[in-house]
Amino acid sequence: MKPNETWKVMPHGDIEQLADNLYTVEGKLPMPLAETSRRMTIAKLAGNQLAIYSAIALDEVRMAKLEALGKPRFLIVPSAIHRLDAKPWKLRYPQLEVIAPAGARDEVCEVVSIDTPIVDHVLGDPRVRIDAVHGTDRRELAMIVETPTGKTLVVNDLIFNMPPYKGIVRLALRVLGFGPGHPTMPKLVKRKLVANENEVKAQLREWAALDRLERILPSHGAAIENPRETLLKLAA
Repeated sequence: MKPNETWKVMPHGDIEQLADNLYTVEGKLPMPLAETSRRMTIAKLAGNQLAIYSAIALDEVRMAKLEALGKPRFLIVPSAIHRLDAKPWKLRYPQLEVIAPAGARDEVCEVVSIDTPIVDHVLGDPRVRIDAVHGTDRRELAMIVETPTGKTLVVNDLIFNMPPYKGIVRLALRVLGFGPGHPTMPKLVKRKLVANENEVKAQLREWAALDRLERILPSHGAAIENPRETLLKLAA
């Protein structure tokens, strides 16, 4: 979809609290085959600041709830594809520091200026870090958030967890490698995103070895509550 120039609210749910420093919102996007989900993740940082990963323009009621959590400080554009609401967020909050993967700099800069093209980045809070995903030629960012109950891995397009659609839509998505109904690395996404398959496999195994790994939050689909098993299966 073409990146938005202004604050355009599309269907979305409420802000869900997963921990005292971790929140998420699911939205909907119309696609050629079927409506698909998208996710924004909010990490609350030290100093009452917020890191916004894969931003979604919310309605004013939810934006008021978001602002009550803290001050938006970092806008993380995790890939060139996830630019849809980056510009309106920056216009609404000019103080935002925009973080994007170095390998997607040109595409992201078409809609918003990047303050920090990164490989790895700590956001002033040891509980939250941003990593360039190995094997993607620095085109994709992941976020790891440590909460009182464990660690949450936030991924962008590398892992999908689409719902179990029915009929012709299910068949078409299965052919394209999108599952659906279980976590997967879609063929189309791998073709565009993966530069070195062995490095990606190593990255998945590295994530699986994280201490106290609790869940995976993909940008598309439901949270994955068996993260180690899923990561090792995808790596294999």
